[in-house]
Amino acid sequence: MEYRKLGASDLLVSSVCLGTMTFGQQNTEAEAHAQLDAAFAHGVNFIDTAEMYPVPTRAETSGTTERFVGSWLKGRPRDAVVVATKLTSAGRPLSWIRGGPQDNGRAMIREAVEGSLRRLGTDYIDLYQIHWPDRNQPMFGQWRFDQSAERPCTPIREQMAALGELVREGKIRHVGLSNEHPWGVMEFLRAADELGLARVVSVQNAYNLLNRVFEQTLAEVCFRENVSLLPYSVLGFGLLSGKYADDPATVGRVSLFPALAQRYTKPNVGPAVAAYAALARRHGMTPVELAIAFVAGRPFVASAIVGATTPGQLEANLQAAGRTLDEGVLAEIDAVHLQFTNPAP
Repeated sequence: MEYRKLGASDLLVSSVCLGTMTFGQQNTEAEAHAQLDAAFAHGVNFIDTAEMYPVPTRAETSGTTERFVGSWLKGRPRDAVVVATKLTSAGRPLSWIRGGPQDNGRAMIREAVEGSLRRLGTDYIDLYQIHWPDRNQPMFGQWRFDQSAERPCTPIREQMAALGELVREGKIRHVGLSNEHPWGVMEFLRAADELGLARVVSVQNAYNLLNRVFEQTLAEVCFRENVSLLPYSVLGFGLLSGKYADDPATVGRVSLFPALAQRYTKPNVGPAVAAYAALARRHGMTPVELAIAFVAGRPFVASAIVGATTPGQLEANLQAAGRTLDEGVLAEIDAVHLQFTNPAP
């Protein structure tokens, strides 16, 4: 397993991070622990979760994922595991989480952190991320900014100050963002500098063969400001595995939770998936190997977040992340990308 520095932090994280959003929905506690055991046996030292998990988020299961991770952490050396979790931001009608987050102000952030610490059974969180911006911006499959959707939001400086307090208290070690755009990343960095606080070290955004928007928008920002990408949805909600194209009756997250797959219902997704699957097979790879190896090998990626519901899926994902693609394959990937550019932004 390769280990990489996470942005400007002192954290060394495995090039693969175990995503846990299925824990408590599609995976039982025993299955979750088995996944964690298997991942760490492969050298993974990085876990990503969120207070709203599992997904789809529901009142009945909210917080279960953190509790499953917490019960696994018991009895293990805490400093051997890098734990990341996320704040549920305002702007979404999730009344069962802290009474429905009204803002990303100091009181809400502090309450969220304290709740995550309790569920995780730990004294500190290594990487604390804002799950999505408090403000109006396109995300989760939206592809353009709509100024008419403006709404009140917590100033970024106020959010950064609240997070900085928690860093000083030792409750969180580093701050990250998620589902962010260049303006937001730069504003958080500027606020940290002006307030004399530790800077944001990472951004967790969707990035895969169907969505390389990061390269056009955030890549330069992250390079110049020493912020790492933590890509999620590396298999494009499972579509890049090729399983749905091979068998439309396949049961998976797309069929179980179609409302969550809106990003992947756009016109060119199917042709792009078919082109990448054919490319993989021409080179003696599975579509999973091609998709994950591509993401894990990008120079701006600190750790590729992979998730699974079965031991076989997890094993395949971990093996794929260790594969290196040669320049010829990368050139063919770019050719497909230019034909079907970002069909699932």
